[in-house]
Amino acid sequence: MILPAFALSLSPLATITRMMRASVLEALQQDYVLTERALGLPKRLILFKYVFKNAFISTLTVIGLYFGWLLSGSVLVETIFDWPGIGLYATTSIISLDFQPIMGVTLIIGVTFMLVNLTVDLLYGLFDPRIRYT
Repeated sequence: MILPAFALSLSPLATITRMMRASVLEALQQDYVLTERALGLPKRLILFKYVFKNAFISTLTVIGLYFGWLLSGSVLVETIFDWPGIGLYATTSIISLDFQPIMGVTLIIGVTFMLVNLTVDLLYGLFDPRIRYT
């Protein structure tokens, strides 16, 4: 189970990490961080309460987009590693030309992707109050 999870998550993990790093570096250059440092707030408080919260908004977008990539990648990974799941079920249905399971898997994956994107959009308001009231 470790190898399929590693194969599926390595590329998104690298991209999400790079995105978070770039967002944190950009947030550290903002005026409010300089003001908080001048007020003498501890670095840990500034980083976790203010910088990470503001930097996570753009990273959350990437996480939502990569969820769709992981859904499609699970089909390939489950087929290669012969791991039972919705991806292997879809592949088996496609090979045997069984259209009802193909439509069912497509519908489940599509609805799941839409729900994840809705959740990501709702989480924007949690991290940025300006988005909450617009």
